[in-house]
Amino acid sequence: MLANTTVLSLKKRLLHPATKPALFALCMVPIVWLAYLVATNGAGANPQEYLIRATGDWTLRFICIVLAVTPLRTISNTPQLARFRRMLGLFVYFYVVVHLLSYSWFDMGFDVADIAKDIAKRPFILVGFLGFLLLTPLAATSFNKAIKAMGAKRWQMLHKLVYGISGLGLLHFFWMRAGKNNFAEVFVYAAIVAVLLGWRVQQYLGKKRAVAQQIRAQAAI
Repeated sequence: MLANTTVLSLKKRLLHPATKPALFALCMVPIVWLAYLVATNGAGANPQEYLIRATGDWTLRFICIVLAVTPLRTISNTPQLARFRRMLGLFVYFYVVVHLLSYSWFDMGFDVADIAKDIAKRPFILVGFLGFLLLTPLAATSFNKAIKAMGAKRWQMLHKLVYGISGLGLLHFFWMRAGKNNFAEVFVYAAIVAVLLGWRVQQYLGKKRAVAQQIRAQAAI
């Protein structure tokens, strides 16, 4: 009884008009904090590199958060969580854009020719840039008009690119940390993504088994 009451209370809070603005403000906290650290010399001896790495970290964190929405929604029986997925997905794009701009500005001085050469020369940057390119159509089609224009089925297929993007993000992070032989955080993110994608595979296989059982049951009648 208490559990049901708690779930009902949570569902009401998720539908409250103030919840989305509160979540938006919460998602802005990392970039505001990073800007504060850079402005107050709290980002270490190399604030430019710190900002590049930190915005990359937050991009990967938000990818994990987006991937967690569907499992949490299903397991907790709170479909209301789906109304936040679009905003969270756009914050993935926001942080990857800041990450790319930080690299382009601080490392390359916005020199397009040098950026193109660096992307072609360094695999981990190429992989990261590919992830950015794949995220762009997802961000561009995150609106109701785009869903209507594409059709729900095509839109869903397109947005499944996030699974591949999560892999590219992990590979980018892995290669970046390989230079310092520091893989602890890489393994943590990889484990989180593996669990979230593994849950989806399990759900998919479970649905296929259920359909197959239903077909066999109908054939036996």
